Amino acid sequence: MAKIKIPYSNRLLEVEIPDHNLVGILESKAHTYHASGSQEEIVNRALDHPIGSPSLEELVRGKKNMVIITSDHTRPVPSKVTMPILLKRIRAVNPDIDIKILIATGFHRPDTTEELIHKFGQEIADHEVIINHLSEDENSVVRVGTLPSGGELWLNKLAMETELLISEGFIEPHFFAGFSGGRKSVLPGVASAKTVMANHCSEFIASEYARTGVIHDNPIHNDMLYAARQAKLAFILNVVIDSEKNIINAFAGDSEQAHTEGCEFVMDLASVKAVKADIAVTSNGGYPLDQNVYQSVKGMTAAEAVCKEDGVIIMVSACNDGHGGKSFYENMANAKSPEEVLNRVMKTGRNETIPDQWEFQILARILKKHTVILVSDLCDPEMIKKMHMQHADTFEEALKRALEIKGSDADITVIPDGVGVVVK
Repeated sequence: MAKIKIPYSNRLLEVEIPDHNLVGILESKAHTYHASGSQEEIVNRALDHPIGSPSLEELVRGKKNMVIITSDHTRPVPSKVTMPILLKRIRAVNPDIDIKILIATGFHRPDTTEELIHKFGQEIADHEVIINHLSEDENSVVRVGTLPSGGELWLNKLAMETELLISEGFIEPHFFAGFSGGRKSVLPGVASAKTVMANHCSEFIASEYARTGVIHDNPIHNDMLYAARQAKLAFILNVVIDSEKNIINAFAGDSEQAHTEGCEFVMDLASVKAVKADIAVTSNGGYPLDQNVYQSVKGMTAAEAVCKEDGVIIMVSACNDGHGGKSFYENMANAKSPEEVLNRVMKTGRNETIPDQWEFQILARILKKHTVILVSDLCDPEMIKKMHMQHADTFEEALKRALEIKGSDADITVIPDGVGVVVK
């Protein structure tokens, strides 16, 4: 038996796969990458050598106010490390500057007080001005243009009215934007709901270029770049993390150039060659990305890339926060089949996109081709079943069922962290 550790919530599950079934284990080299220096040293080194941009200190000098965009509770950005460094360096040259921290919730719910404390630590949560972006609050956004796709671009007023806009985030493979980080802090991060939905339309999600690790000709990425330019995103600090959520590299500077270098670094580490199998096992990298079904679709796409037609995907994901989106859940649960969902979605026009459509479109695409067994002992099994998936309390139960479906000699490929790889 091969013993493999798979992230699940805040721990690792050790699963056993029979040797005669296992044909591949696909992992990002980020998890074995040996960084030079401490996390703080890595971040400071990046800030000392900005890419294609004046230094952060030069940018803040003389400014009266600024906004720092940062990710929400669904992203493992190590803000306890990065934000204190940013604030210290900013105030060292401009102690009186008015700083607001804007949480890039995108289309997600606002962060709770407890989540902000977990993200930043008590000191920053108590003493800094932290504001949740509310994508459906029309009074908090302003129109700033028209996206290349034709959709209206509405962005958070605070971001648009500040003297200096910067962002922090992290770069990992993303299942339809190519990579996270950079421009994504603006769109969808601080964009209005109508803008997010125009960008995430069925036509773009179905594009062969809207895939993990692909930026060139990606229509979703092109919209995001335009939004970041219109917002005058002046500087970014983007980190790369390993499986322990520790920083192994950082890229700072121009929002496009620094992000591009970061993506190239991640691609070099995360690119893996597909090993096709009857059964694909994956996860969403544990907490915080496996809190709900909505986010877990990302990890499923990695398994989709290696699973043979009519195969079985075993998705290890806590989903302790439920489905993650009312529209996402209802559109899956109220449909008779994944095919019905896809047929309806593909008839929906670019400017008629409904909430969460992109997520249930991708889930339906996967379910049309494969059986998905979601492993969790922290969520409601009926919720999973109503969304046209199977549920298992344990990995052992899921594997037994998968082998019953595909046969005792079925090939199995394991992707321990499905959101951390780019399958080629």
